[in-house]
Amino acid sequence: MEIHHISPELLTLERVSEIMEKGMHLELSEESKKRIQKCREYLDKKMENQKEPIYGVTTGFGSLCNISISKEQLSQLQKNLVMSHACGCGEEVPHQVVKLMLLNKIQSLSYGHSGTQLITVQRLVDFFNNDIYPVVYQLGSLGASGDLAPLANMCLPLLGLGEVDYKGKRISGEELNKQMGWKPIELQSKEGLALLNGTQFMGAFAMYSIIKAKKLSKLADLIMTVSLEAFDGRIEPFFDNVHLVRAHQGQLTTARRIRSLLEGSEIIKRHKEHVQDPYSFRCVPQIHGACKDAINHVADIITTEINAATDNPTVFPDEDMVISAGNFHGEPLALNLDFLAIAVSELSSVSERRTYQLIGAKRNLPSFLVAKPGVNSGFMIPQYAAASIVNQNKMLCMPNSVDTIDSSQGQEDHVSFGSNAATKCFRVVNNTERVLAIELFNAAQALDFRKQQTGLKSSPAIEKFVAEYRKHVHFVENDEVMYTLIKKSIDFIQDYKVEF
Repeated sequence: MEIHHISPELLTLERVSEIMEKGMHLELSEESKKRIQKCREYLDKKMENQKEPIYGVTTGFGSLCNISISKEQLSQLQKNLVMSHACGCGEEVPHQVVKLMLLNKIQSLSYGHSGTQLITVQRLVDFFNNDIYPVVYQLGSLGASGDLAPLANMCLPLLGLGEVDYKGKRISGEELNKQMGWKPIELQSKEGLALLNGTQFMGAFAMYSIIKAKKLSKLADLIMTVSLEAFDGRIEPFFDNVHLVRAHQGQLTTARRIRSLLEGSEIIKRHKEHVQDPYSFRCVPQIHGACKDAINHVADIITTEINAATDNPTVFPDEDMVISAGNFHGEPLALNLDFLAIAVSELSSVSERRTYQLIGAKRNLPSFLVAKPGVNSGFMIPQYAAASIVNQNKMLCMPNSVDTIDSSQGQEDHVSFGSNAATKCFRVVNNTERVLAIELFNAAQALDFRKQQTGLKSSPAIEKFVAEYRKHVHFVENDEVMYTLIKKSIDFIQDYKVEF
C-alpha cells in the first residue's frame, strides 16, 4: 500500500488526485506530529496562567463569546459544540467528497496552529485509511465560521455519535467504535472549535470540481476536434499567428492542442466549399481558452486554501499568541467557485451548440445523423437532453457569493455562502461531463458519415480516440433506446485518460 505522508510541504492538486486514484493511505510525518503536540502542550500551559478569556477556549461561541466557561466544563463545552452544530440537511455528500474532507481537515490540523490532540488527528487518519465515511449532508453551512454544520456531522463519530458508512453498511458511531476497538475521543479545550471551524467542506468540493474541470477542459478540446472533422471544418482559425496578436495563454494553448490533434488528418486538408465555420467551431480557441485561464486561476486559489490553517482562533506557540480572527471565512473559495462554475458551464454551452450544428442536415450530413430520417428520429432528442442540462447549468451560475444573511445574533454579519457555491459548482461540473459525452455521441456518429462520404480518414489521434469509444458505443443505424448509449458515453469519458 502506497503511503502519503502528511507534512508541511505543499499539497498539490496533482498529488490529491494521485492519493485518491491509487487509494493511498495517509501517515502523519514526524514533523507534523511534533507540531501538533507542541501546539497542544502550549495551549494547556497557556490556560494554567491565562486570566483573560480566550475565545472558544474559555468562552462560548459566536455571539456567546462574552460568556466565560469554567475549567470543569471545558470538555463538555467542546462536545456540546459538535452535537449542537450537527445540523446538516438535504442530499448526502458523496463518499469521494467525504474522503477529501477528511484529507483536507487532517492537512489543516497538521500545521500545529489548531491546538488539537494528536490522538484526534490520528483518528481522522484512521477514518481515511479504513474507508470510514461519516454521513454528511450538503445543506447547512454558511461558509463563514467555516463549514460548521457539515464538519460537525463529519466529526460526530469521533465521539461515538452520528453515523458512518463502513464496509457497505450504515452503522452508528457507537457501533463503529465497538467494531474497531476504539474509545470515543474526549475533546479537550479548543478541539471542537478546531474540528468545526475551517473550510474543508467547501475545500473538498472545490478539489473534486477543479480536478475534474481540468480534465474536462482537455476533453472538450479533444471532443470538439472530432466534431470539427465531422462538420468538415476549417483549420485556419487555429493558426498561431491569429492568436499571437491577442496572446491570451489559454487561447494559444487551445489552438496548438487542436492543431496537434489534427496532424495527419486527410479530412482537414481537403478543399472546403464554405468560407467560415460557426462560432462554436471557429471561436473555440477564444472560448475554451478563456475557460482554461479561469480554471488555472481558480486552481491556484484552491491550492493555497488546502494548504492553510483555517480554524479559529489561530494558535502561535512560538510567538505566545492565540488570535481570534477570520481565516475560516470562505470568501476566497466562494468567489472562485462561482467563477469556476461559470467557466465550466461555458464549456457545456458551446458543446451543446456544436451538437446542434451536427444534427442540422448541414454540409452533407444527414438530418439528425441517421441514414433514414423520418421513420427514424435519430439523434434529435440527445440534443434536447444536452440543451436541458445546459439550461440547468446557466441557472446554477447565479453567484452565491454576492449574498449574505446575518447569523449568530449579528456577530457573524457577513457570510460567504461558499458552501452553496461549492455544491453548485459540483453539479455544474458533473452536468458538463454529461453534455460533452452527448457531443461525443453525436460527433462520432457524424464522423462515420463523413468518412463514408469522402473515403478519407481523420488524424491518427482522432482515429484512435474514436476507435476506443466505439468499443463501448456502436454506430446507430436505426432508432433504438438512446439513454443507455448516453450513459455508456458518460462512463467512457469518466474513465478515459487524457494523454495530451
